[in-house]
Amino acid sequence: METATIRIPEEKRDLLKAVACLERRKMNDLLVDLIDEYIDRRKESLELMAIPGLYESVRAASREFRARKSVSLRDARKRLAP
Repeated sequence: METATIRIPEEKRDLLKAVACLERRKMNDLLVDLIDEYIDRRKESLELMAIPGLYESVRAASREFRARKSVSLRDARKRLAP
């Protein structure tokens, strides 16, 4: 494992130290867990962004919506109804 140095405000560092102490954990372990949680929360977004063309399709759909070129869900259901 490599070492990384980060700068955080002193008050946040002190709070992290207090939490680590209360949980009887090393501050390093606490930070690694926080980073893992952060990555997990964003993993789905990263996977979606990796789909070729998806980002461009979403942007195009957003432009159409803003230009009022879209169809409401109610109207779409009416069109699709048998």
